Amino acid sequence: MELSRDELQADYTYEEEVQIPSDSEEDDAQSEDLDATIRSLQRLSFLLDKDKISKQTLVEDHKGISKKPEVIDDFFRNFLVRLGCTKTLNVFETEWFELKQSGKLLDSQLGDLPDEYTRSMHLEEVLQSLQQQLQQANYLAQCRQEMLEKLRKERNIHRMHHRRIAQEKNKLIVDVKRLQRHFSQYEPIIRELKKKYEAAVRQKALVVLERDKLQEQISTLAQYANSEEGSLSYFGSKSDGTEKDFRQGKVGRKEASEFTRERHSRLDPLSVKFGSTSAHHQQVHDPPLIKGFTMQKTFKGHAMPISNVAIHPKKPVVVTASDDATWKMWGLPDGDLIMTGDGHKEWVAGLDFHPRGMQLASSSGDCTVKVWSFEKARCMHTFADHTQAVWSVAYHDSGDVLASASLDHTARIWDLTSPKCRGTLRGHVDSVNCVKWKSGSSILCTASSDKTISLWDARTSLCIQTFYGHQTSCNHAIFNPKGSLVASVDAAGIVKLWDIRKISEFSTIDTGPSAANKCAFDESGNVLAIASSDNTIKCFQVNETVSSITELLGHEDAVQAIVFDPACKFMVSGSTDCTFRVWA
Repeated sequence: MELSRDELQADYTYEEEVQIPSDSEEDDAQSEDLDATIRSLQRLSFLLDKDKISKQTLVEDHKGISKKPEVIDDFFRNFLVRLGCTKTLNVFETEWFELKQSGKLLDSQLGDLPDEYTRSMHLEEVLQSLQQQLQQANYLAQCRQEMLEKLRKERNIHRMHHRRIAQEKNKLIVDVKRLQRHFSQYEPIIRELKKKYEAAVRQKALVVLERDKLQEQISTLAQYANSEEGSLSYFGSKSDGTEKDFRQGKVGRKEASEFTRERHSRLDPLSVKFGSTSAHHQQVHDPPLIKGFTMQKTFKGHAMPISNVAIHPKKPVVVTASDDATWKMWGLPDGDLIMTGDGHKEWVAGLDFHPRGMQLASSSGDCTVKVWSFEKARCMHTFADHTQAVWSVAYHDSGDVLASASLDHTARIWDLTSPKCRGTLRGHVDSVNCVKWKSGSSILCTASSDKTISLWDARTSLCIQTFYGHQTSCNHAIFNPKGSLVASVDAAGIVKLWDIRKISEFSTIDTGPSAANKCAFDESGNVLAIASSDNTIKCFQVNETVSSITELLGHEDAVQAIVFDPACKFMVSGSTDCTFRVWA
């Protein structure tokens, strides 16, 4: 919200100039304080005078009353009684009575006590009272003088502080007015620069995308432009003459165009025809007798929970990933430890074997993806482009491309021949928990915590289809061997099957309320196994309809991973109870 200049100035309704009092005004103030003190003393004196007048009036009133003058003997008696001289009073009474009895004292000879003496005694009492009042007045005047000095000092301090604040206030008013004028000049410039910045950011994003595509094309062409022999040996004897004629200009434009497309399709491992499958998946597999499966062996693999399990494509070898930041390779059926990988700094979540079985890819909470070579027994490549934890990895059928899914809302495609990032899949608005390839194609599937399942074309890094229907986070998704269905599981235990040919939901299975963590198809595509957090493995028959087969019990904690043997002879599961188990 923007405020106008008048509204801003309305907040500063201060006086422009502060009048500083002069010395004469300060003297007047001092004189006013002195006059107030004098008036207080006069008021006190007036009270004292009033008291004196009241006493005099009382005396005069008493004088006005007709009374018998006090005789001398009564005066002495009263005097002694007032002083408390009781013994003297007794002696006086005795002698006075004896003298009067003897006739030596006559009442006519005694006379009355003079009034002047009585008046002097009264005045003496008044004088003592006035002296006491005078002392109190002097003490009060002294206190007032000290208070006056203290207030005068405080007044001077506050006056100096007020002058300084007034000067600072006037300075701030001037600065505010100057800043208002300055801001009013630059406000339209700022709006214009903001529009230019937004346009530049959009243009930069487009340029970066185009640059990445061009760099990939240039690097691909440069590899074969610098090595003529390598390119000839790659294409074989039949294409040698075609390439030579193409370079010498002996073929037409149409033949050259077809040759170029064929050459690029062979150079790019993702450029394969849709619907083509590997020889392994073209074989017909009988579905396993899952209803007769029982737990055969249990192996204590790690000191912490096991998060994933992978089976070698050709040998009875199992690799387990754990929260203890390691992966371990085991030989079956005895469970002998073959190899341990301890290069990650955080928990290991994703595992996948190379299609030829000579490498292993792993992903971890340390935001890295590592490629391990069994021949060299070490890590060959480490990809660290992800900014948050990496949940899943998956090899393409060619073995030259690797995909990863991360908590940073993206999935990435890695070219292992370069090695570098080939493309980034952006579109999910929450963590991408799983990534899987469709066999024999460049299509891959991602499952995300934003409750969606997406299909992507890895060649263009673009989303081609998104499935909506889950109500909670999608933990895992996988293609069936034929590539016609996608199975996905979520945190509420809901399993959904999607028909990618019809772009619709095929079936829904409720295994809740516990979360479904992983799912796996057998090689025939007829059996679907679900790893559940309620310590069980639930198996379903997938044909024209979906029906439950069995429920495998044995784990003591949540089942985190499940995978079938390529030959459909057994099944391996990993659990939070730190064990992996073989079912057959």
